[in-house]
Amino acid sequence: MDLVEQVYILIRKLPKEEIYALSSQIRRSAVSIPSNIAEGQKRKSSKEFSNFLSVSKGSNAELQTQLMICNRLNYLTKEETEPVINLTVEIDKMLEKLIHTLQ
Repeated sequence: MDLVEQVYILIRKLPKEEIYALSSQIRRSAVSIPSNIAEGQKRKSSKEFSNFLSVSKGSNAELQTQLMICNRLNYLTKEETEPVINLTVEIDKMLEKLIHTLQ
């Protein structure tokens, strides 16, 4: 949830022409991470939960990539995106450990 909040604050800095493109995709990726965790947790089995956690990992990787694209296009500086990217790295580690625990 902290990641989603940080992403929403960060994408306000993107150019207006990206509101329906990159901004929208970044928001969807970020929101997908906790949403899939929540949905998976309510499933009936650890295997299903693990699958939803894997989807969250994928969305997390998408988000990292999209933030790197923002850097490459000079929409955001590395200083602006670094704290958010660092948080995605931590989330990836947590998801990986949880998946391993469920298997």
